[in-house]
Amino acid sequence: MKVLVTGASGYIGGRLVARLLADGHQVRCMARDPSRLEGRMWQGVEIVSGDALVAESLDPAVAGIDAAYYLIHSLAAGEAGFQDKDLAAARNFGAAALRAGVRQVIYLGGLGDAHTALSKHLRSRHETGDALRATGVSVTEFRAAVIVGSGSLSFEMVRYLTERVPVMITPRWVNTRCQPIAVRDVISYLASALDHPESRGRIFEIGGPDVLTYGEMMLGYARMRGLRRWLVPVPVLTPRLSSYWVDLVTPIPKTYARTLVAGMSNEVIVRDDAAARLFRVPATPYAEAVKLALGRIERGEVETSWVDSFPSSPRQPGVSLEEREGRVFERRTVSVAASAGRVFDVFSGIGGRRGWFHATTLWHLRGLLDRLVGGVGMRRGRRHPDELRSGDALDFWRVESVEPGRSLRLRAEMKVPGRAWLVFEVRDEGAGRSRMVQTAVFEPRGLFGVLYWYSLYPIHQVIFSGMADAIRRRAEAAR
Repeated sequence: MKVLVTGASGYIGGRLVARLLADGHQVRCMARDPSRLEGRMWQGVEIVSGDALVAESLDPAVAGIDAAYYLIHSLAAGEAGFQDKDLAAARNFGAAALRAGVRQVIYLGGLGDAHTALSKHLRSRHETGDALRATGVSVTEFRAAVIVGSGSLSFEMVRYLTERVPVMITPRWVNTRCQPIAVRDVISYLASALDHPESRGRIFEIGGPDVLTYGEMMLGYARMRGLRRWLVPVPVLTPRLSSYWVDLVTPIPKTYARTLVAGMSNEVIVRDDAAARLFRVPATPYAEAVKLALGRIERGEVETSWVDSFPSSPRQPGVSLEEREGRVFERRTVSVAASAGRVFDVFSGIGGRRGWFHATTLWHLRGLLDRLVGGVGMRRGRRHPDELRSGDALDFWRVESVEPGRSLRLRAEMKVPGRAWLVFEVRDEGAGRSRMVQTAVFEPRGLFGVLYWYSLYPIHQVIFSGMADAIRRRAEAAR
């Protein structure tokens, strides 16, 4: 089939595209900002610009399409605006799909009993499906609760809270039951809908085999990670106060956290097993789903993340800071008037007798502190002044990988409350110029690890910005 995927820059959409391609479908992706999809390794995918809130932009996107996936939400609009935007977008898209003769729209919404007092978010998810159907287009709607996978917004919230806080003061929602589902199962349901025309016009509830409270999910995650965690329920802790805590402890902003936390007061379990009977998707247990997610994070194989669709915010030119998959990424991008090979020669020659190019006193002070607490310090130097190979010691770093002319990845062996890496990458841009990206990566262990990293952030601004600029100057001087 010729299939349109909306929300392709998001968590589910990005993974679904790869599955549809593997199944042999022709895929077109629609995004408000197509540049966000430029780095995806999708062969033969057509990318078009379109905004569901701008009705006239949709007709070219749906033209000639057999089936369309509707994976759009407006959470970033905040509590006051997302419901109206969700409804307007669904009406616009459904009308455009009907005009284009699209045979099936497949929509992923949220679980929850419509006869109870649902949160604004869950109610909006149901109303969005209703708005699509009201246009007259044929809709297959799937409803899911917590999606467990590397980079999933709801799973990341559970994971961060468990990793970072040994004793959690928790509100009543920790005792609410939910039915988590592995992301690979969600993708299987979505993809299988194309092969089941009898699913059109129906609503399906999907979930994993385990019904757990949110507290059980957090404690189950802790057991898998070998962490000792305690939950102390406090009934007076409101969803609003909970969202502030989530915003403080996790990378999830209040815009999202408040909406998600409010929904945790609603029980979200499967009451109709029609999806399991029709689609025959094997249900992945919660523990296995967590294990798969952690394995992907550990191997650096996270395909998509909730932050991919998060609105961009202005930052200092060339510098970005983000948290994802339990790690902090502090990147500096520098344009260099020298070849990539020359830049590589400079950053691969760092350390040892040459030092670290900037703030040398601070680097040696860090090495001294490391030795005082039993670490290796800066005394190891480097094996060769110009050559590096995987496994080499480099002061208090270890060379984890090196790709001549392109990249260098160092793993920290100094004493830190977590794990740390320093990564250098460079690419030619033609005309004797190149672009270097220097990334400091930190995976904090517990709340102390988070406090450690951010307390040093002002110093990092001095050290890492100065280092990146020093590499640029050395490379340009040696042309």
